[in-house]
Amino acid sequence: MNNRIFIQRTFLTLTAGFFLASDNARAAEVQHRVLAADYSVKRMAIVNENGTIEWEYPIRDIHDLQRLPNGNILCQIGWTRVVEISPDKKIAWSYDSSKMNGNEGKPVEVHAFQRLENGLTMIAESGPGRIIEVDREGVLHKEIRLKRDVPSTHSDTRMARKTIAGTYLVCHERDGAVREYDDSGRVIWDFAVPLFGKERKPGHGVEAFGNSVYGAIRLENGNTLIATGNGHSILEVTPGKEIVWSLHQNDLPGIQLAWVTTLARLPNGNTVFGNCHAGPENPQIIEVTKQKEVVWTFKDFERFGNALPVSLLLDIQSDSLR
Repeated sequence: MNNRIFIQRTFLTLTAGFFLASDNARAAEVQHRVLAADYSVKRMAIVNENGTIEWEYPIRDIHDLQRLPNGNILCQIGWTRVVEISPDKKIAWSYDSSKMNGNEGKPVEVHAFQRLENGLTMIAESGPGRIIEVDREGVLHKEIRLKRDVPSTHSDTRMARKTIAGTYLVCHERDGAVREYDDSGRVIWDFAVPLFGKERKPGHGVEAFGNSVYGAIRLENGNTLIATGNGHSILEVTPGKEIVWSLHQNDLPGIQLAWVTTLARLPNGNTVFGNCHAGPENPQIIEVTKQKEVVWTFKDFERFGNALPVSLLLDIQSDSLR
């Protein structure tokens, strides 16, 4: 097995658990404390390093989440409502995009949001095609209009983040593009996710293919790390749009990538990402080195399912909010 050692920690059955991997030169065990959400089983939960669920909360549809410095979790409990939930499961703040700031009666879905350092909350609204920043009373402080080649209430946006430079990095799923907007809403950088000469194929699993981009983060080196959704890949792209590192569907032995979703670059240089809709044969979350060695995976089809699009590691500060 190419000098790899695979170690399984069972949760409830031999088919559910964390799967840990390393070669002989690496540490044999890597463990993480994970916050993950799966809308097929309507569960958001914190799973500790031993595989125990230490906290959970019922959800509906979800495509984003964030753990705040105060320990609360910013998440969504449907396509329009963003909430801040305390550890004792009380809602500390709520915003419903279907009812506020001019959206009453209009089609709208939310697939990304972020609590900013100034206390405002950034929300990307598909349908209206805008990014807004609101305070705790729901008062609108900023509005950025988004460029959309093919408008779609469900697919205008996926992951969106305000960078440390004050720009907005937005994944436009339907357009198959990542666009960066300045403070005035002008597009200052973009990247069209390539199809690499392949034909589009319908579906959500390993059999599908397209460029329905899901995630993008700005790295400390200035490059952009992109999760291509049903493109089954991760691309690291320079400001000049050169792909300098990539991971594709069948690059990892024994693992196939499907809908690649949230992602982060860890301080040790590893990349952790979501592998949604890949089926019970594949892990739902994966950590790889720059050399494409699998060092850790999360696979639990007993308590989670095949629709786990969003997760983050709670034990490591990642390069995911730049």
